[in-house]
Amino acid sequence: MNEFLLILFCCGASFIQRVTGFGFGIFIMTILPFLMPSYGEATTLSGLLAIALSFSVMVKYRKYIVWHKIIPILISFLLFSLISIQFVTYVEDSILKQLLGGTLILLSIYFFFFSEKLHIQPTLTAQIGMGSISGIMGGLFAMQGPPAVLYFIAAENDKEKYMAMTQTYFLFGNIFMSIVRAINGYLTFAVAQGWLYACIGIVIGGFIGNKVFEKMQTKTLRKIVYGYMAISGIVAILST
Repeated sequence: MNEFLLILFCCGASFIQRVTGFGFGIFIMTILPFLMPSYGEATTLSGLLAIALSFSVMVKYRKYIVWHKIIPILISFLLFSLISIQFVTYVEDSILKQLLGGTLILLSIYFFFFSEKLHIQPTLTAQIGMGSISGIMGGLFAMQGPPAVLYFIAAENDKEKYMAMTQTYFLFGNIFMSIVRAINGYLTFAVAQGWLYACIGIVIGGFIGNKVFEKMQTKTLRKIVYGYMAISGIVAILST
């Protein structure tokens, strides 16, 4: 494991999350599969780091949680993430990295061209559908955010309620996936060691992000991140 790169990328991921409000898991998964001993350990570390981030936000906004808008999407997420994590245990790391690369490319295209145009209705069907897709992406790639965010944006206009529900969803989802991954043997010493180093980067990145939040043009930063995602996806495919 390259500790310096881990700290550096966690710093960048935390910075991006603070300034743009999204992207920690997506950004960090462009590098973790190449730093950790196995792909399963990479997704485990990403999930554990996301728990720490979501917990602090959920506690702050807990009074705004609307449970009936979370439970159906969370249940479908838990089911499909469980199936997806089991899939990871039977597939070679090289194939998973190629799938990750393809997903990163598709996500960058989505964010570049469709994220502001695609809208859904906050129905029960939408909850189950977005939760299922989110579960598959979370279980395979530790990147469950985009489908869930589509639903929560449609379900809630109030920014405090939106923040409370998304982070509650991510918190419980990542706790569940971390338990399943631990049962499957992915909670290793390398993951624990990586978590300690990563927390240094998260603190530094969050601190810097807080300082520049009001001054930075977030649209420009987002486009840079989207381009980086696409390049990372291509590299992930070509390097396996």
